Amino acid sequence: MNRWTYRLGIGLSVGTLSLMMAAAEVIAPQPALSQSTSQSATPAANAPINQTATQNPEIKVGIVQRFGENETDKLTLAPLAGDRLTVSFETGGEPQAITTERLVIETAMQPLPAPVIQEWVVLSTHRSFESAEASAERWQAAGINAEIAQPDAWQVWAKRSDYSSPLLRRLLLENLHTSGYTTAFIDSQVVTEVPKAAFIADGFRYARDEFSITSANRRIQLGEGETNRLRDLFAGDMKIQPNSYGNYTLVNQVPIESYLRGVVPHEIGPSAPKNSIEAQAVLARTYALRNLRRFAIDDYEICADTQCQVYFGLAQTSPKSDQAIAATAGQVLTYNNELVDALYSSTTGGVTARFTDVWNGEDRPYLTPVIDSLQPKWDLEQRPLSDEANFRAFISLRGGFNEDGWEAFRWDRKASVEVLSETLKEYLSNRQHPIANFNQLIDLTVVERAPSGRVQKLTVETDIGSFDLIKDEAVKALVPPRSLLFYVEPVMEMPKAETPSPEAGSSTTSDSTVLDAAITEASELEGVPAESEPVAIAQDNSKQANTEFPSEEPSEQMPVLTGFRFVGGGFGHGVGMSQTGSYHLGEKGYSYQQILQFYYPGTQLQPISSSITFYSDD
Repeated sequence: MNRWTYRLGIGLSVGTLSLMMAAAEVIAPQPALSQSTSQSATPAANAPINQTATQNPEIKVGIVQRFGENETDKLTLAPLAGDRLTVSFETGGEPQAITTERLVIETAMQPLPAPVIQEWVVLSTHRSFESAEASAERWQAAGINAEIAQPDAWQVWAKRSDYSSPLLRRLLLENLHTSGYTTAFIDSQVVTEVPKAAFIADGFRYARDEFSITSANRRIQLGEGETNRLRDLFAGDMKIQPNSYGNYTLVNQVPIESYLRGVVPHEIGPSAPKNSIEAQAVLARTYALRNLRRFAIDDYEICADTQCQVYFGLAQTSPKSDQAIAATAGQVLTYNNELVDALYSSTTGGVTARFTDVWNGEDRPYLTPVIDSLQPKWDLEQRPLSDEANFRAFISLRGGFNEDGWEAFRWDRKASVEVLSETLKEYLSNRQHPIANFNQLIDLTVVERAPSGRVQKLTVETDIGSFDLIKDEAVKALVPPRSLLFYVEPVMEMPKAETPSPEAGSSTTSDSTVLDAAITEASELEGVPAESEPVAIAQDNSKQANTEFPSEEPSEQMPVLTGFRFVGGGFGHGVGMSQTGSYHLGEKGYSYQQILQFYYPGTQLQPISSSITFYSDD
């Protein structure tokens, strides 16, 4: 939470509106703080994309998404040697521009004349944009205009311009709860001060909410803080603009081929075979151009982290990757003349997943389960991995796959009940779930699997009730699983003798360190081989305890639940190309065209053109 806000746990019914309206006389609602354009999900998806017939269209990338979230946020920009920056802005509604060799961007907190209520109705919360978009489409079909936001996790909001008063928002929430949509809530903040952006050039300070920066050769150096060490270099232009969360976003408008130079080496690594890097270049280009709708709510198109594709500009390019980008220049992967959903992940665990195995929405015909092997290792039609016995047999296979030798291909991880309870409570609290205050975690059970083996439903049982984790939410809520390709078993141990607790303040271990240390590979546990049964350790501990007190009668103690063991494979969602699997295919001489056909059967390579549909929600 920002230092300039505090959160109100508001979920008021119509019966409490009188209290709210009384408060509103003191804290009067104001227009939205953000000056960004609000757009609903479906119109944004259908809006014409700014594409031209050229094979090198420009895209808008949010490279600093929450500038001004911290009071100390500061950026320094400079051109390359011999060039100058041009800063364009408005003064009194009139366009103005200055040139400079160095620009510092900062924010300062500005007190508001009166407190402002800033709130929105959260219809649903999701781990991924894909599931959020499917949810937004369902809300649209039900008659509630929706927009997709990413304040932290992905969320679907009721369109703010449609529900612009506290009364309308609370009537909507009351109606949703009455209709059974009990997870919807109002996220409300009372704001007393806001960050205001400014830039400093040649000793003059200009306070502006929005301004653009460019240079003659369209190369801009960037550094954090007020510094002379500008480690980042970006092609294209820059723009500071307000966003929907009360701060600012630094947007880089960049040609797609220059953008790829900052993406491809960081997504697959420069040590990959040439053909594998070429396949990655085609996918990264296709993915970016298909996903330009992600941040319509804030008037840019794609982000620079793992929620989209990692993008580091031109400071850390690779000659090998540059060659792959040039060799595939302008090529995209299509299906029926539309850009494919070019999803890829680190490691599949030996089998790729359908789109709907991981997210909600419609299946893509070209994203079907593929055994990630050049050998006939498994027949999914005869032995679907939706069957638990089949799945456990498959996950026990260790060799003959394209991902052999990679650390994430198979894993065996354990977490304590305490750690799992902590992460589950945080997950539920962020969604204002009624079970968020549970005291005891009792059981975790995989209830349903997809034919690709991915967990579709996992039931969590607590002392005050149970709830289900659906698809990718299982990875969000539970820390140990690296993918949805896993099974879970309880860890039962004999109760340990009580030991004196340390004095208050004696521990110097941080919460995050405790969390990291408590999630371990099972093979790292002292005396526990990866394939052994944890209960065997409890038996040994019990024998040792009895030998220490031979004069006492042995008590009839029973093993207690101390944690859960997660056994699985893969890292990431597992849909589309396995980056580690593509290494093996490239080493075996597969061309990038063959690699793409292996993971996306039935697709076609085409040059970018205005005749190709970038995205359609039909």
